[in-house]
Amino acid sequence: MQTLFSYSPNQTERLAGAFALGVSGGTVVALTGDLGMGKTTFVRGFVRGLGNAASVSSPTFAIVNDYGGKPHLYHFDMYRVKTIEDLQSTGFFDYMNEESILLIEWSENIRDALPENTVYVDISRGMSDNARIIRIHKAGESA
Repeated sequence: MQTLFSYSPNQTERLAGAFALGVSGGTVVALTGDLGMGKTTFVRGFVRGLGNAASVSSPTFAIVNDYGGKPHLYHFDMYRVKTIEDLQSTGFFDYMNEESILLIEWSENIRDALPENTVYVDISRGMSDNARIIRIHKAGESA
């Protein structure tokens, strides 16, 4: 497990960008954290870290944003997904067959459907309003 500390949204983006450089196509990155913890900020930094200039926003209502690029980046928000039927209706499993990177906010809602090699990014509040503790681990490692 890797633990990172951020003291601002800009620093969270920089940390995510550095992390992205070690992630290859075919990877699922599952983000967890309470509302307002910086999941979308992390995704924005991740996307920028790979040199992708796409406009990153939370796909809460669209469920998925397609940012293109190499590797191809898909950004999911599973906040409204509560059942396996909901998940299937998003076409989620079709995206997993590609050599793409899937970035998934509210991944805890679909934890049982994630592949064994998923990389988890757990974001929690630190000692101040802007401080964040970012724990990165693979499935099976303790958070």
